[in-house]
Amino acid sequence: MLQRRLARIKRAIERLRVLDNRYSWGRLSLFFAGSVLTLVSFALQPLAGWAVLLIALVVFSLVVYRHQKIRRTLAQLKMWYAIQSEHIARLKLDWAHLPAALPSSAESDHPFEPDLDLTGERSLHRLLDTAVSWEGGLRLRDRLLTPPPNLKTVMNRQSLVSELIPLRHFRDRLTLGARMMLGHSRRRWETGELSKWFDQPPPSGRLGLALLAAILLAVVNLILFLLDAANVLPALWQVTFLVYMGVYLTQARQVMGLFEQGLAMRDALAPLGEVARNLETRSYAGKRHLQRVCAPFSGDKRPSVQLGRLMWVISAASLRYNPFVWGALNVLIPWDLFVAYRLNHYRTDLAVHVPEWLDAWFEIETACSLATFGDLNASYIFPQISSDATFQAQGLGHPLIPAERRVCNDFSLDKLGEVALITGSNMSGKSSFLRTLGINLCLTYAGAPVNADSLEVGLFRVYTSIRLNDSLADGFSGFYAEVRRLKALLTALEAEDQQPLFFLIDEIFRATNNRERLIGSQSYIQALIGKHGMGVVSTHDLELTSLPGPINYHFEDQVVDGQMTFDYRIRSGPSPTTNALKIMRLAGLPVQD
Repeated sequence: MLQRRLARIKRAIERLRVLDNRYSWGRLSLFFAGSVLTLVSFALQPLAGWAVLLIALVVFSLVVYRHQKIRRTLAQLKMWYAIQSEHIARLKLDWAHLPAALPSSAESDHPFEPDLDLTGERSLHRLLDTAVSWEGGLRLRDRLLTPPPNLKTVMNRQSLVSELIPLRHFRDRLTLGARMMLGHSRRRWETGELSKWFDQPPPSGRLGLALLAAILLAVVNLILFLLDAANVLPALWQVTFLVYMGVYLTQARQVMGLFEQGLAMRDALAPLGEVARNLETRSYAGKRHLQRVCAPFSGDKRPSVQLGRLMWVISAASLRYNPFVWGALNVLIPWDLFVAYRLNHYRTDLAVHVPEWLDAWFEIETACSLATFGDLNASYIFPQISSDATFQAQGLGHPLIPAERRVCNDFSLDKLGEVALITGSNMSGKSSFLRTLGINLCLTYAGAPVNADSLEVGLFRVYTSIRLNDSLADGFSGFYAEVRRLKALLTALEAEDQQPLFFLIDEIFRATNNRERLIGSQSYIQALIGKHGMGVVSTHDLELTSLPGPINYHFEDQVVDGQMTFDYRIRSGPSPTTNALKIMRLAGLPVQD
């Protein structure tokens, strides 16, 4: 369906390009024809020349107006095409055609971010993120990285996303409107400086007093000038004019500062005005959660009108760049003082509302990103959130693995204190399975649909130890980095917290010798059992499968026609085989029987 939609948009773009080209040539022809006819008419009869000039200007203006509408429509269609193309790229995991990823969080020791591919170039966040604003993208990232405080929060998130999933046109129109104001499909709207501008305290009240004095002096100037022109009084207006300019100059620095700040905010304000126009005219009947989030944009005072007034004043401030008109206006009336006063007045009035509008917009963008993910993956389901500590999954898959290669598994942990021990050959799927569990938990808590036939989970804190590297800068070996990580995990497990811990540990103590690895792993797994949490540990050490307490699972491999094959299906019980020597032999290494 997306491909058909894209084909229709492409055909419409081609038609408008042809029309745009025709209008361009038509405008050029009208200009030359109008110029020639006007000159000939003036040569024959001046009155006829004025008539022809007026008609030519009217016709040319109408053609230009129509041409501009065509170009605006063409620009919208191109942007619409880009949005739909990104949807297809998300569906196909085509990373090269997705917008650039936002940076990872600053927490190098985050409990699970580095292990679950949540941020980065080929990450869940980049796949999900349809936000136009920088801050909206960051909120989505934080939503994936921060477990929710309570069950109600997750349920509210799910309800909002579920209401937005069918509203594909609504979501895309919001994206289109904001991107059109930015002028580029991949450019991010940054609102940080805008928020700072509205947070600034208002200037002193001297500006209002100076404006009042300047208005009175301007009136006196005009009266005295007229009396001088009528030879009733001498040129006293020259004295009052000097006083008028003196009042003006006392506020020049403050006026200039207000103008520079306002003009700098114009590009950031335009998308917010477009967002407000879209949201305040929308009917939210039957969409209770969406109506709640969009409530700041409703009411008698339409945000778009209030922002429009502010934008008009900022545009009036830009008259400074036309020195002739600007100079004439300020000689006659205190134009700059008036514009600065109104600019400060509108900014102060909106300072209470703009942070609320921006916060609502970031929340909408976050929910729309998750809703688009659900819409593109119609087979995904909303998980059931339980008040009990449980993990029950059927058909659980990894959303970052292409659908044609993705294998889904059933898996369950029933009560606190349980530990699942997974054994299996190299490359059999243990690490990917652990990431599958973790990434679907993050999707669940964000309020998104998950890649599963069914999923019931409780509220957990998540902690992982999967992707560990040497840290040469800090002087840590890979083994010591793992020791530190596992110590932090155990500390989190033993901490007094209402929410239990869900832990995922891959290839425990992989970087040390067999004897010490076995002793350390046995002790560590025993320390995990029966605590305020549950989780999964994977290992190559088959000796660990005889430990009392853990529930054993495994992944299998087979050699078919001299090639290693894996079905990536999790099975009950310990692994019956290993494959390290098989891989060595298949690679041509000398291995003794």
